[in-house]
Amino acid sequence: MIFEQLLGWFGIGVSRAHEREPQRCRRGSGIILASALALLFGTTPGVSAAEETALWRVLASKGHVALLRHATAPGTGDPSEFAIGVCGTQRNLSEEGRKQSGRIGARFRENGIETARIFSSQWCRCLETARLLGLGPVTELPILNSFFQGPERRNRQTQALEEWLASQDLDGPLVLVTHQVNITALTGIYPASGELVVIRHSENGKFSVVGSIGTD
Repeated sequence: MIFEQLLGWFGIGVSRAHEREPQRCRRGSGIILASALALLFGTTPGVSAAEETALWRVLASKGHVALLRHATAPGTGDPSEFAIGVCGTQRNLSEEGRKQSGRIGARFRENGIETARIFSSQWCRCLETARLLGLGPVTELPILNSFFQGPERRNRQTQALEEWLASQDLDGPLVLVTHQVNITALTGIYPASGELVVIRHSENGKFSVVGSIGTD
């Protein structure tokens, strides 16, 4: 695509400097995206609308993945009686969180992504977020489950997710709905509820962060 070629000319997504393990990545690539748009379209670097436009277009292209933190679910962690598959034992989406999930799905469609492969943590707040996106069937993926209350699983689970991602066909949009701790462990970014972190599969086989999109 011409747009991807232009990004390549500015070193976005192809620069060796940005092909590193996700844990070491930050928001720098997103800033570069905005700067490139400034040069191309006369916008000011750092303008969120320009950066978001670029990120949505990148997300729709081959080799990219959206990591989505579940929508607003008031509180922290889960009750002591937590049980997978029993939503009444969990911290769940608020009414605002459900509305937010619908708005996120609308943002995908507004940016040309009508359908996507959707995988989700087995936590009810993630599954509900994923279903309310309205982008397609939702598949439960245990390696997306939260380890907030089991931090000893962090490294093992993050490695398993990296390996799973490396094995996927990324010809079309892929959305993973999960938790803050999982996204932070993989990317180094601390996302807000409903925030999308866009990563790409680099030529060296690793995943790198392109940027993030707030969805409120």
